[in-house]
Amino acid sequence: MANWDDMRVFLAVARTESLTAAAPVLRMDPATVGRRIARLEESLGSALFVKSPQGYALTDLGQRMRDRATEAEDLLSLAIDEGQGASQGLTGQVRIGAPDGCANFVLPQVCAQLQDQNPGLEIQILALPRVVNLSKREADLAITVSPPNTGRMTVQRITDYHLHLAMRADLQHPTRLDDLRGVPVVGYIPDMIFDKELDYLGDLGASGVQRASNSVAVQLQMLRQGGVGIVHDFALPFAPELKKVLTADVSLVRSFYLVRHLVDRRSDRLARIAVALTNGIRAEVARLESLCA
Repeated sequence: MANWDDMRVFLAVARTESLTAAAPVLRMDPATVGRRIARLEESLGSALFVKSPQGYALTDLGQRMRDRATEAEDLLSLAIDEGQGASQGLTGQVRIGAPDGCANFVLPQVCAQLQDQNPGLEIQILALPRVVNLSKREADLAITVSPPNTGRMTVQRITDYHLHLAMRADLQHPTRLDDLRGVPVVGYIPDMIFDKELDYLGDLGASGVQRASNSVAVQLQMLRQGGVGIVHDFALPFAPELKKVLTADVSLVRSFYLVRHLVDRRSDRLARIAVALTNGIRAEVARLESLCA
């Protein structure tokens, strides 16, 4: 007879499609995960996965079982949240997924303040150069740069943020865009841009990127070595040797959104965290941008 611990192992493999990837999530070794899946399938008398060198793909039964187990997991999470939210302060663990620009330069300050106000709260920041997958429960909440158009999610716009061209203050600064010819452009690796809102080349009028990274933090370090690139205004206080240039020619506005799984709207605890996170991000972006106005 399967129990919830079996379902926890099953869901981890279903989401990662790999014993190796599921193992650290479950704090088990891959061989143990494999034995647990085999035991579960034996107890059910049916295969839940199609195994291949490419990984573990769900069978039709496995897909139906995943959907039901996810519903049960959501209800269990809500029950736990009710207990954790019963006291005045927020407690328990929360994982926030965010693009690395926000994760590096905004969230640490916001989360530190939130945790100071709620010592029983454990906060994890998941910084990824891609969209966080809430359906696979990679995080409890996600910060995105564009609202998702698929999935059972709730979306709330947090705030606008601004970006400008920047380069080292000790270099000769251009007076017009044509002056940038021959200056190395720092930016994203073109085929690794995971959101259209991060494709700045059209706004810059550049034909290519000579120094590229999928990480905003790495791009900032590249600019410290020279070149020109689009930089978040909220990141500039962390790199005082960089200065905005050609602000009248290139000035971009983007937005941050807070995304949650639809079922989590019933969680008072996550709702309170979402409010605190939204207010904190809005205030911190405004504070940092004011420092480089």
